[in-house]
Amino acid sequence: MEQTRQLVDKAGNQPEGRINLNPDNAEEGLTQLVMTVVELIRQLVERQAMKRVEGGNLSEEEIEKLGVALMNLEEKMDELKEIFGLKDEDLNIDLGPLGNLL
Repeated sequence: MEQTRQLVDKAGNQPEGRINLNPDNAEEGLTQLVMTVVELIRQLVERQAMKRVEGGNLSEEEIEKLGVALMNLEEKMDELKEIFGLKDEDLNIDLGPLGNLL
């Protein structure tokens, strides 16, 4: 009986949108999971910041500081993805019937 959802294909590669749970390289799967959670939080912080900016509750100086901080966070995430050999697609895990995470 062939499984409809394989975690690893015959060549040993994981399908996109899946966390690699192979016991031989669990560190990579854990890194991918942690980076996914960090990216999710970064995006939530960015959305909340945009709501505050659009709400008109921030001064020009606060908006400028917020923009710089968000750009720095995004740059650091890009740097970490490069260090760990991850792409944006690797962080957008498939939640099955709920769709993709990011």
